[in-house]
Amino acid sequence: MKSSLMQKRIAVVFDSAGTLLHMYRVAKEADSGQIIENIESTFLVAKQRGRALVVLHTDNGTILSADPDMSVIDFIDENNVSVGISCSNGQITADQAYEVIKGSNVSMGDVRDVLCWVRRRCPNIFYIASGFIVDVVNNDVPYVLSTGGRLYGNTKRTVQELKERGVDTYIASGDSIQNLKRLVQCIDIPVEDVYEIANTHEKERIVQQLKESYDTVLMVGDGMNDILALRAADVGVVTVQQGDDRPVELKKAADVLIDDIINVVDVVDELIAKNGKSAT
Repeated sequence: MKSSLMQKRIAVVFDSAGTLLHMYRVAKEADSGQIIENIESTFLVAKQRGRALVVLHTDNGTILSADPDMSVIDFIDENNVSVGISCSNGQITADQAYEVIKGSNVSMGDVRDVLCWVRRRCPNIFYIASGFIVDVVNNDVPYVLSTGGRLYGNTKRTVQELKERGVDTYIASGDSIQNLKRLVQCIDIPVEDVYEIANTHEKERIVQQLKESYDTVLMVGDGMNDILALRAADVGVVTVQQGDDRPVELKKAADVLIDDIINVVDVVDELIAKNGKSAT
């Protein structure tokens, strides 16, 4: 029961990739070696049950300095690199993903290929990460991925204006704090208010947990890995500013569709006006 006198009224939870950051994503097909541009990693996961998006929790310098002929599993083991599940189609653990990678032929050269491709195409990149899609049903790694991102023009302003209204802001992301550090410093969200390596179910749990401390919780996202959190939130906001079409199921989970992140401020202003009170 929400009963604290110090309870704050409104909190906003943001996804990061595609929501706060405009993303450029590429994938390398393991079978053909073909590089595919402008992919949607969560769509590739959603296409087939048993797939998961796996993130490598290490810095890009370590990846780029690795022997390109080294297997990914040797790189993980020798550098004590952890792997995390960003999103999955079904319940898949990091240990399961590790075993699939262990049995694959993916090399650090494959990871370097996609990482360098993104760096060449996005010279002013703000954020970059790499990982894989693993398939625990077929026991293979069909894609090696890299993702780069830059701030949307109104991202920083959005967070600032929400704070001016007394709204608390959080990030729930499938990525690690290591990759999110520059983002949170730039937009001034405290590290303790960032939930890292949050998969679909964890994002839902985060929203439900915050609802115990706030009268109204907004979830702002753009991908299928946000869908449960959008449904759990008091107000689910889906952004389409990335420019590609969003799945119908995702749009149906939203209470509000926006085409610019700054429109979150308008949604909050409407809530404040409706309740006739400030955000705190």
